[in-house]
Amino acid sequence: MSTAQTASAAAPTPTAALPRAGVTLIATCLALFLGQVDTTAVNVALPAVRHDLSGGLAGLQWVVDAYNVTFAALLLTGGTLGDRFGRRQLFRIGVAVFVLGSTACALAPGLPVLLAGRVTQGAGAGMMLPQSLAILATAFPGRRERNRAMAAWSLVAGSGLAVGPTLGGLAVQTLGWQSIFWVNVPIGVAALALTLRHVPESRNPDARTLDPLGQVLAVVSLALITFVVVQGRELGWTSPATLLCVAGCVAGPVAFVAAERRHRAPMIPLPLLRRGQLPVSMIVAACMTFGMYGMLMLTSLMFQQERGASALGAGMGMLPLAVAATVLSPLTGRLVTKHGPRLPMTAGMAAMGLGILIYAMAGADAGLLVLETAFTIIGVGLALNTGPVVGVAVSAVAPELAGLASGLANLARMFGATLGVAVQGTVMDLAADGATSGPRFVHGLRIALTVACTVEFAGAVVAYRYVANPRSAT
Repeated sequence: MSTAQTASAAAPTPTAALPRAGVTLIATCLALFLGQVDTTAVNVALPAVRHDLSGGLAGLQWVVDAYNVTFAALLLTGGTLGDRFGRRQLFRIGVAVFVLGSTACALAPGLPVLLAGRVTQGAGAGMMLPQSLAILATAFPGRRERNRAMAAWSLVAGSGLAVGPTLGGLAVQTLGWQSIFWVNVPIGVAALALTLRHVPESRNPDARTLDPLGQVLAVVSLALITFVVVQGRELGWTSPATLLCVAGCVAGPVAFVAAERRHRAPMIPLPLLRRGQLPVSMIVAACMTFGMYGMLMLTSLMFQQERGASALGAGMGMLPLAVAATVLSPLTGRLVTKHGPRLPMTAGMAAMGLGILIYAMAGADAGLLVLETAFTIIGVGLALNTGPVVGVAVSAVAPELAGLASGLANLARMFGATLGVAVQGTVMDLAADGATSGPRFVHGLRIALTVACTVEFAGAVVAYRYVANPRSAT
């Protein structure tokens, strides 16, 4: 996650001495690890949450998407706040809010409090994660040192997402689902302690003004879209409440575009989205996470509700995905250097689609070897696409807009994740007619995964057709 302004705009301050830069890297990576792991680790806790706090599949979808919606909606504003008021200060506030939300989740006596805690976590992540790259740019002013720091940051970002289910399964199995949130507290406190002396403060003197109307409309629009998809079946697709929300889903984005056109410093400069590689990268990023995040949620339910595995067993079952994504991610840069971004992005999206398709065809009762093969292929695809999709976004704009482009790519990732969880969960529930195990559940899972792999393959087509290789660009 990047700031709304370019990280390279951060001017080094006297406190940014290189001997302290390593500690700064640790502090920012700790916060990044918190946000990334939490995004996927919670999936393996969903059956335990349902058992303890009740609630149907819609409630479990909100446990995931309450975080995703808030995180996505605040990404760009979080970067702007840091640029204006101090990145270290916003980083600290974000970590503190995230820890507060984690504590609320761990102590939640019921689903409403848990959802409130997840919203608080998302708000904290939306403030702390956009600052991390800008802080590193200040702490590592040299190009070589900065590239190494960014490589470490990227490795933590990718591995945090990938290993989340396994770590979450271990925590749930040994200490209960609350431990997924309790573990955030000491890590967050450690990150805060390191910022007291070793993280440099920086601001952007030319930071854009805030866009409060655009921010409100963005939150409302994304929340309404998610609400309709998740709650439509329960409320009735033609009920007055659903139809009113559908009207809001149409009016919200229209009002957002109108507001952005009038604002002198809009949260999302609309001309950037009209042509070029930035909108292409955003579409591919959204397709990538649409398939993966929804699949991770459904896979956790499949292992535990259909196959009778423990939370740890579910996490271990998804381990090949994590291993493949973590091991191969550092190699993707070489492919991009040699062949340009089109090949790894196209191959990555196609691999994710193929892996999910194998999973869908095999079904929940398939042999473990077949499932692990499918997860490995998905992990390979994730490794091939994660880095280049942001790289294409950044390279598509002028250097002073690189941070904004990165933020938009990450916004697209979280938007895709939010819709993936909402759509796939609802499709499965409809196709399974509410069954939580048995033949109807297996049928619903297949239908939902078919939707997921279709979106992944669509992303592969977009990447192949529209991603340009700089070496061959005219």
